[in-house]
Amino acid sequence: MDNEQGSLTRLLAVLPILVELGASRHVTATAEALGIPQSTVSRALARAAAVVGTSLVIRRGRGVELTPAALALVPHAAEAVEQVRLGLAAARQESGKSFGRIRVAFQHTFGEAALPLLVRAFARDNPDVSFDLQQGSRQFCLELLAAGGADLALVAPPPAPSRTIGAEVLYSEPLKLVVPEGHPLAGASGARLDAVRDEGFIMLESGYGMRSIVEALCQAAGFRPRVAFQGQDLHTIRGLVSAGLGVAVAPPSRPRVAGSVPTGPPVPPGMPAVRVPAAGLPAAGLPASRQGQGIAGSAALGWREVDITWPAASRDIGLVWRNRPDGPPQAVRFRDMVLAEGKELLTAAQR
Repeated sequence: MDNEQGSLTRLLAVLPILVELGASRHVTATAEALGIPQSTVSRALARAAAVVGTSLVIRRGRGVELTPAALALVPHAAEAVEQVRLGLAAARQESGKSFGRIRVAFQHTFGEAALPLLVRAFARDNPDVSFDLQQGSRQFCLELLAAGGADLALVAPPPAPSRTIGAEVLYSEPLKLVVPEGHPLAGASGARLDAVRDEGFIMLESGYGMRSIVEALCQAAGFRPRVAFQGQDLHTIRGLVSAGLGVAVAPPSRPRVAGSVPTGPPVPPGMPAVRVPAAGLPAAGLPASRQGQGIAGSAALGWREVDITWPAASRDIGLVWRNRPDGPPQAVRFRDMVLAEGKELLTAAQR
């Protein structure tokens, strides 16, 4: 028993390394993910192999292959690490405070106001929680959630709830017809969508929630849009419209303060998540505008937003989560706060 206890003692500290290696199959990637030197990973594997009594990895080119012994051990190691993590979270919860991190996937357009509003509200009572934020298309966010890479997703429209996922609409926002300066509809208070049926549309790429919404709106208006250009974010879509290259359907824009620097391009899917301390987020943006100014000093560029009078044009924004009884407590607490207070917060921001 003493020998067995000693073996477990030597092995326990190595378990997180084994679990990460099982996922990455690469010593360098494991070291980077855990924030430790590569030599520490190598020594830990050697110690684990000594405890098990056989090699755990075989080098294959730049990566490693797990031996049968490692393949048998890693699932149990992952379960043990997860149980310790949950126990630690439960112990911290008893202190009345939230710790740890919450992983949120969100569509590009929600990074300006919707997500900062929600995180700021949560941070007031939970300043020690940090957020890992990944942005991308609707499809990317839902796939990341399903794969376990995110605890929650903020998407439009949310999918229907199922046995494996929960979803709830937080609010609906109107959609506008975006036309370039000088367009015949630029000064109109409203227009039917079929008034631009013969014009080229600037659309988000397939997989983005707005793409399917716009296609459905055009179908309801009795036509199929002719796609002139495609992009990956709404800043680009409006920029192409302002250059007179087509029209678009988009959510109301949020104005920039005069003299401010435009935000940079969104992080492409697959890039590392941005880790943000909950208490360190800036205040959310301002109410929506109706006109884009284009490039400073240029009267040739610019765009106008026009109300769509027919068909009814809006999109539902919702929160999505995995249905699992052992979800991270801090993520569950954030979800419950969003469902209880988020609708009022986000609706008020639209006024």
